[in-house]
Amino acid sequence: MSHLKKIQHICLPLLAILILLGCSSVRKISTKDSASGATAPKKIKSTARREFINGIEVTPGYLVTSSQKTGTGNAKKGGNGKDQTVTYGKADNRLMSFGIENANMLQLKYAIATDASVEKLTNIPLLEVIDKWWGTKYCMGGSTDNCIDCSAFTQVIMRDVYQLSLPRTSQEQYNIAEKIELEDLREGDLVFFNTSGRDISHVGVYLLNNKFVHASTSGGVMISDLNEKYWQPRFRGAGRVTK
Repeated sequence: MSHLKKIQHICLPLLAILILLGCSSVRKISTKDSASGATAPKKIKSTARREFINGIEVTPGYLVTSSQKTGTGNAKKGGNGKDQTVTYGKADNRLMSFGIENANMLQLKYAIATDASVEKLTNIPLLEVIDKWWGTKYCMGGSTDNCIDCSAFTQVIMRDVYQLSLPRTSQEQYNIAEKIELEDLREGDLVFFNTSGRDISHVGVYLLNNKFVHASTSGGVMISDLNEKYWQPRFRGAGRVTK
């Protein structure tokens, strides 16, 4: 019996030590597993708008031309009363390479809309006229700053910028213009379209980089691209008007 008591005195402390060691190991494993299962917090993508100058607000992919005055002409809202938005690649990045410190505000504004550098936009009177009429809604037969149609708008540009007189309708303008090839287009030339089944039913003024300014039935006075899927199949030719 005395031997049994001695064995118990030896075994019980050893068993207690083993139990304590086992609990410690379990806690370490549990802590490790918990740490390895945690996920790092996700980074929040910044959606902050970047602003460069008054009247031109740039977010990735968009140029928003506000209704503020950006030159000697007054910018106008679209027919729906909202600011006009022009979609264009990484517009904010391109602005930084355009030489902002040497540029007129209108040059900056329309450099994006025409996909051109400010150095190529040297005709400030043309930009002023475009900006004055920008967003003016379309109406058939209109010729005021409340609404205007395509051929009246080309009359305004040719008269106020180039001191040239045009007949009233797009068909008449096509008839009197000297026909030129597409590759010979230059600023101030006229571009003609068939949009309604008639021979010539729409006209605009060419700018550069396949861009032309016109009074569109859908968006009022705006800038479009000759390669757009709507305009390309409807293009009927280009013409030049001289004194």
